[in-house]
This record gives sequence, C-alpha cells and structure tokens, in this order.
Amino acid sequence: MVTYLDAATAPTRNTGQIRLYGEEAFAGMRKACDLTARCLDELADMVRPGVTTEAIDRFVFEFGMDQGALPATLNYRGYTKSSCTSINHVVCHGIPDAKPLKDGDIVNIDVTYILDGWHGDSSRMYPVGTIKRAAERLLEVTHECLMRGIAAIRPGARTGAIGAAIQSYAESERCSVVRDFCGHGVGQLFHDAPNILHYGSSNEGVEMRPGMIFTVEPMINLGRPHVKVLSDGWTAVTRDRSLSAQYEHTIGVTESGCEIFTLSPKGLDRPGLA
Repeated sequence: MVTYLDAATAPTRNTGQIRLYGEEAFAGMRKACDLTARCLDELADMVRPGVTTEAIDRFVFEFGMDQGALPATLNYRGYTKSSCTSINHVVCHGIPDAKPLKDGDIVNIDVTYILDGWHGDSSRMYPVGTIKRAAERLLEVTHECLMRGIAAIRPGARTGAIGAAIQSYAESERCSVVRDFCGHGVGQLFHDAPNILHYGSSNEGVEMRPGMIFTVEPMINLGRPHVKVLSDGWTAVTRDRSLSAQYEHTIGVTESGCEIFTLSPKGLDRPGLA
C-alpha cells in the first residue's frame, strides 16, 4: 500500500513512502535546479568535436564549486565523476574520459547539483558538429516524449499516465522506450520514491498529489529497447548498438498541474536543434 507523508517530518532515507513537500522546499528546489540548468546552458558552446568528456566533467565540477554546490554523482556508490556523459549508443551512466568527441556524435550530459541540501537533476542531448538526420530525428522525438510525459502530470492522475504518453508517442514514431531505467523521486534525497516509469497504462502507478517532486527522464532508442550494462558496472548501452537519447527535467506537482524546475534560462532545453 502506498503511503504519503509530510516531507518536513520524514526521515532522511528512502523508506518507500512518498514525500509531499511544501512551498519552502519548492523554493529550495528552484535554486538547485536553476543552477543545474545554467550549467547545462554553458555546456552548449563547449560541446564540439575534439573536446573530451573529461574536460566537460571538469567544467561541471568547477561550475558547481564556484556556486557553493556539490555534484551529487561524485563518489556516489563509488562513481568518481561529477556528471554522466552518454555518447551515441550509450543509454545512460556513461563515464567521462579522455576520448575526444567526434563530428556526428550525439551526447547526453546528466548533471545533478546539491545546493543547500536540495538536488537539482537534469540532462540534455547535445549534437556534436553536424549530425545525421536519423540522429536529429531521435533527439526531436525524445524531447517530445519528455514534454508529453510532463503534460500528463496533474493531481489525481496516476504516474502511469506519464509513461503511457511517452510510450504512445515513441512507438508511433517507430522508436522504443528503455524499460531498465526510470525516473524517481528527488528533493532532499538523490533517489527517492516513487519510481516514474516511461511506459505503461494511465490507470497504473501511484496517484499524483500536490507536493510530490520527481524526475521524468525517458530514454528512447532508434532500435530495440534492450540494454546491457558494461563491465565497469555503470555504462548502459543498447544491445543492438542503435542510437539512444534522453532528456530529463525535475518536476514539482502543484494544485493545478506541475512546475518544471529545470527549464533552461536561455531557452536551450534542446541545444543545437531549432
């Protein structure tokens, strides 16, 4: 049975209960998420052929530290980087390294900052140089999946409505939805209840209530949905080596719908795309 509790009195661990946050928490999330969004904006000019993901990761670390924020991924369960950089057929959790980006690559950069105890979690896709039309189309479809999922968020609806909207559109565009990873509750914890599936039926999942905060982060493949995790224990790739893309926002459920905390201040939520 799903239970909801006042986040102000909740223990600082994932208990499986769903936290309902108040306006003070929403204000804290706005600040943390704005910082993440501003970092992702700055990366739009940095992502180009010849730049290493290691250099991108170093920028993410320094940008956060300059603002008094700590990257949430740094030393999280043994992860040693400040961001995740997932290139081409890497679905998620790609580890930054010294290999330079190439013209035609697509890369997802996933950043979470902890600012004053609040987690701002977001990711975007970046085209590297000139990309093929198939890759550009995948980015367009994936961003549309994200926004259709967010449009389904409102009090009284179930979280399955988010997944149903995403799956319906992705499959209508002959793409597939990754099942192995999902969105999640976020706030004072990096990963919390509930899980937000990116597929399913509108009558499934938990009821959305004002005060809930979670991520929506669909991973969409040009090929089949199946993935595997490499021997490093983090990097997830498509089994058929087809291209994969992901966009992510952190969302707060309001009395009338929802608030997107991680919108780009510069309007660069789809960098490199018209």
